[in-house]
Amino acid sequence: MSKTIVQKVVFKNTTPKALYELYVDAKKHSLISGSPAKINAKPGAKFSVHGGYTTGKNLRLLKDRLIVQSWRAQDWSKNDIDSTFIIELEQKGKDVVLHAIHANLPDKHAAGINKGWHDYYWNPWKAHLAGKAIKRPSM
Repeated sequence: MSKTIVQKVVFKNTTPKALYELYVDAKKHSLISGSPAKINAKPGAKFSVHGGYTTGKNLRLLKDRLIVQSWRAQDWSKNDIDSTFIIELEQKGKDVVLHAIHANLPDKHAAGINKGWHDYYWNPWKAHLAGKAIKRPSM
């Protein structure tokens, strides 16, 4: 059985463009996540983040609004299907609401991935946007 993670995160005083770039720009992605990333904003392009631990493909991109990717981690079983990861960015006044859905996750990895989005992405993004030092656990 697979699991689905649904997250809603508010980022204060920013824009969808800033958040979109933190994810699809390889240099910014590497800086924020703390590990090498090969990623870009081209539909159909393959990506590799966290030094190759996570790989996938950009399925659909709407600049500054939507990211849809196939996504899998290196330690998943060969029988596990690729998951689907979706980020939607919604401007709300001076803030941005990030809606994330991560579907078809292997049961045994879902809790760690749910926590990992906060530890390696959302919390570091908030720190970076606030001009603070990024704190993240080691992988």
